[in-house]
Amino acid sequence: ISRTPLREALKVLAAEGLVELVPRRGCRVTEITETDADELFPIMAMLEGRCAFEATQHLTDADLRELRRLHDELERTAAAQDVDGYYKANHVFHSFVQQLANNRWLDRVTADLRKFVRMLRGRQLVLPGRIEASINEHRVLIAAMSERDAVRAERAMRDHLLAQLAALKTLRKLEAEQLQTSAREA
Repeated sequence: ISRTPLREALKVLAAEGLVELVPRRGCRVTEITETDADELFPIMAMLEGRCAFEATQHLTDADLRELRRLHDELERTAAAQDVDGYYKANHVFHSFVQQLANNRWLDRVTADLRKFVRMLRGRQLVLPGRIEASINEHRVLIAAMSERDAVRAERAMRDHLLAQLAALKTLRKLEAEQLQTSAREA
């Protein structure tokens, strides 16, 4: 690839906040700190909860069939303990719920922040038991949406996002403990 398209692509990524341009050095991927996660996940929980609420209100039978098909893929990847597959299927599922909300302003804000959440969302899936917990959270959500209970769907989605944050915090704590143990043993 030539330098000009690469530079332009990096400028776009920098404008979106995904990379930081470092003068005379190039660029680096933006690091999402613990504080960022603590601030970002509750906002995403609120936004994605609203997406689930509005999606449930607009849900057609065809939409519900597609949602169940996407959920079946989550079930399949969860049963196989396929973290990468689950992460990808989860992204598609959440994006579809967002699309079903059919609210351009909600879509705009959610899509913008999801770029940052994606940098963290997959990490928490390596925590032992997290895929099982996540698929159970999805089961609650799909049940609420199937029953056309928008309030319950909103709460289920919000709880799901906050559970991801809790899992990230637990994972960070375990990693810090492992580092301390390794340092003492060295």
